Amino acid sequence: MKNNRRDFLKLAGLAGVGITGSALLPGCATTKAAVPTDIIRRQAGKTYHQQFNMSGYAAPKIDTVRIGYIGLGNRGSAAVERITYIQGIEIKGLCDIRPEMIAKTKKRIEGSGYNPNEYTGSADAWKQLCERDDIDLIYIATPWHLHTPIALYAMEHGKHVATEIPAATTVEDCWKLVETSERTKKHCVMLENCCYDFFEMLTLNMARQGFFGEIVHCEGAYIHHLLESLFSKDARYDLWRLKENTKRNGNLYPTHGLGPICQVMDINRGDSMEYLVSMESNDFMMHDKAVELAATDSSYKPYVQAHFRGNMNTTSIRTRKGRTIMLQHDVTSPRPYSRIHLVSGTKATAQKYPLEPRIAINHEGWVSPEEFKKLEERYTPDIVKKIGEMAKKVGGHGGMDFLMDWRLIDCLRNGLPMDMDVYDAAAWSVIGPLSEWSVANRSGSIDIPDFTNGAWQHNKPVDISLQQGGTTGVRNKK
Repeated sequence: MKNNRRDFLKLAGLAGVGITGSALLPGCATTKAAVPTDIIRRQAGKTYHQQFNMSGYAAPKIDTVRIGYIGLGNRGSAAVERITYIQGIEIKGLCDIRPEMIAKTKKRIEGSGYNPNEYTGSADAWKQLCERDDIDLIYIATPWHLHTPIALYAMEHGKHVATEIPAATTVEDCWKLVETSERTKKHCVMLENCCYDFFEMLTLNMARQGFFGEIVHCEGAYIHHLLESLFSKDARYDLWRLKENTKRNGNLYPTHGLGPICQVMDINRGDSMEYLVSMESNDFMMHDKAVELAATDSSYKPYVQAHFRGNMNTTSIRTRKGRTIMLQHDVTSPRPYSRIHLVSGTKATAQKYPLEPRIAINHEGWVSPEEFKKLEERYTPDIVKKIGEMAKKVGGHGGMDFLMDWRLIDCLRNGLPMDMDVYDAAAWSVIGPLSEWSVANRSGSIDIPDFTNGAWQHNKPVDISLQQGGTTGVRNKK
């Protein structure tokens, strides 16, 4: 079926945005796809024969998790430092195309007792790290276009994978991740840290215990003013994220908002996303910024001719059980940060942004701060009770990064299923390319692939109660 799907892509000439990864005309982020909607929809929803169900899969226990890190920019170097506070791990190797980033990362972990090998000097030095026999987990924090090739290579060489978001940027790469994870029986976990933020964990536990009743509708977003940093040569290697915004037009970064609400809605474990429609505004800021910078720095002149993605993308999703999701993405407008995180059920509602997290029961308005505190004490999950205070001390977006890393290691050490498996990595990431196609086709609807091949109907939610696991220790911050 894999060959059939790829043959179909070639035969149909799928020029839909993001579907093949080479759909856009040079420098254009708004080219209309030429293939009829119904053909794209059939292909996007195509099923295949599942080789092995990775949902709920418990890999053999690993007493000491040996880790190799690839990509040591802001995210990667911070991840290396965080992991030194978790017991039961070894840092075996560090890889970055820039040797100075390895040196800076080693400086951050001085005194930890770890002296990992270095891999640098070429664009594919990461392959040497993946090929080592004494590594259990490859941790990927590179630019987006490298996530899938590194993950595939690592799994083929017997390694579990944890990759930064998004796991893939094309439909075909999402399928490759699923097929490879199933065939090798290696975990492919997306590092969606927002699933481990404290209010998100609280609402997940509340949903699991029926507090909201039936979930009807959820909203998520990534609204984050990054205009200056997108154009900063110091913020990201080779302006890679700015380049992403010149060749793709859709929700390029869906998972911060989508991941937590997918867990609340038991997506891939009782329900499944069925189709989406997506609409994008024009660009009102990035072109002007390019013109401003090019006036004093000629290296920005090529961007004056670029066609940037719009400021705001709004994507609506319907699930197979008839529930709805609204996602937004805006990284250039001067708005306060927001991931929205709204959970609306038949009995109660919760919303994180703006201002302070809030909960409402029935239609009676938001509960008082005192009642909110009681609900928080009642529904705070065990993982937060056990690791939350330590996470806040270590840091990483307020502690959610440390919670994510600790949970990943604890599951590997105890042979437990992952909170976020390869089907989540694929389903959450595929919203990017599918939203691009919809935007390019006047917000046409497009089916979302069922990467579980129907297994979502009997897959079970992952237990977050720590009745199993929770044995991994932590080191106190100095």
